[in-house]
Amino acid sequence: MRAVVLIEPEHMELREVVRPAPGAREALVRVAAVGLCGTDFHIFSGEANYNLDERGSPVPLSDAPQILGHEITGEVVALGDGVTDLAPGDHVAVDQGRNCVSEARSELCEYCATGDSHQCEFYAEHGLTGLAGGLADYVALPAVNLVRIESGLEPAFAAMTEPLACVLHSCATLAGANARYGLTGQGDSQVRTILICGAGPAGNLFTQVLRKVQGFAGRILVSDPDATKRELACAHGAEGIDPGAVGLTDAVRELTGGRRVELMIDACGSGRLFEDMPGVIRKQATVLLYGQGHAGTGLDALTQVQFREPTLITPVGASSGFDADGRPTIYRRALRLLEQGTIDVAPLVTHRFESLDAVPAAFAGAQREPGYIKGIAVLE
Repeated sequence: MRAVVLIEPEHMELREVVRPAPGAREALVRVAAVGLCGTDFHIFSGEANYNLDERGSPVPLSDAPQILGHEITGEVVALGDGVTDLAPGDHVAVDQGRNCVSEARSELCEYCATGDSHQCEFYAEHGLTGLAGGLADYVALPAVNLVRIESGLEPAFAAMTEPLACVLHSCATLAGANARYGLTGQGDSQVRTILICGAGPAGNLFTQVLRKVQGFAGRILVSDPDATKRELACAHGAEGIDPGAVGLTDAVRELTGGRRVELMIDACGSGRLFEDMPGVIRKQATVLLYGQGHAGTGLDALTQVQFREPTLITPVGASSGFDADGRPTIYRRALRLLEQGTIDVAPLVTHRFESLDAVPAAFAGAQREPGYIKGIAVLE
């Protein structure tokens, strides 16, 4: 089969590789679509490497080239022994993480037992930690990691199940946080204003989930220099801030009457945010760090942040508990929200790359193209 292989930073090749065979309790999936995630771009550029050895050190691409792609949807084509609740021809969305339930361990680790599946003691992840990802013709995964698509949802949109599940997990973490200001707070503990920094796919998904799923009725401010991205967020009840036209701190203070925000969501991973944070958050605000990267700012920026004593929340991935059939609850919930049309991802999918051949060029320059928000490799 063919796969796009990252052999060194900024160098991908389309190669023939061995087609995987499904093991016991696994399914072979013909890949239909794969979302190109910001994390993938960080790995491609050499800024990040999540394939670690036993000591926690990154394994160089020269020793272990990677097949990226963790936002996967496809069609089941073959089943391993013992899989009885899927059939060839089923269209599925994928949880790319392998955990205790995925591997049918007799005793769950403390993380899987508490619904924190993406922090599993033995966690491994297709497309990120060295396991082959979805930028290939086929991928083999545990059958319990596959959630059946029950509608005609097209693959490019079904591939958004994973990023939506991540945002749902983040919002669930917010709702359960022991913080002065929370989404369910009352009176003085109520969040009046949320600031979302970044209106890319994550920022726009946060806006929709907060409004349509969490039922947040307060003010949502969304900061992004791109007018098109801000407009998409505004269509779902946000107010846009152009940080290039007005300083973020000044804008937030003016819009909140000097109160600042009780909840700030970093949906872009810009290091500059830590410099702006003391000026935009209320004392003991809640800050959700979703974006990754944060290059360009030294740790000294934390001094004034710490002085305001915020509650920092750092959810990662789409952790959840498991349904009765062993499948991840939050992925099933995310997929249903897409199928029902509650969350609209169509305006976010701005670029489609129609074959594996187009993927290397997409990584090399797609994010710099005008109007780019989210790219999907559509392979079927």
